[in-house]
Amino acid sequence: MSLRQYVNKSVAGIFLALLGMSLSLSMSKGNAFAHDDKYFDSIKSPNGGQTRMAGVYHFELVLVQDSKTAKENSVTVFVTDHAGKALSTKGASASLTLVQGANKLTVNLQAEGENRLVGKASYASTANLKAALTVTMAGKPAEQARFTPFAIAKKSSAKAASSAKPEPEHQHEH
Repeated sequence: MSLRQYVNKSVAGIFLALLGMSLSLSMSKGNAFAHDDKYFDSIKSPNGGQTRMAGVYHFELVLVQDSKTAKENSVTVFVTDHAGKALSTKGASASLTLVQGANKLTVNLQAEGENRLVGKASYASTANLKAALTVTMAGKPAEQARFTPFAIAKKSSAKAASSAKPEPEHQHEH
């Protein structure tokens, strides 16, 4: 091996080692481009629900908005990737645990259509409703997300009423 080949190989090796260290360091600190709950609560979700990120997925929980008392209502979760592209829910399993005051119930959701998980649960559309979603996509590990769908909706409505300034647009790439 000539000196030139040795130097080129060494430089390439050092570059790859630094790149690997940089990637593992950024992953250990979390994804710098990840969206947090505050970000999702500042934008309108495509289907009028509340969106959360879990792993490589975005889950949008859509509940009935006008149920003043607890009764059987629909539950829909839309599954997309970070760019908003619909992901197939075929073969997925999911459950949603709803906690409202002292009441707690878990409902199993079924895959439906292109990227939906659906079910029915007894709940009222009140600010104290909390939800925990567990989704296992076909062949993938389980992911979990937590929601407070009506608490956020009420805050957003109050914020919009008190401020005429529009929200900034979503301008970064995924």
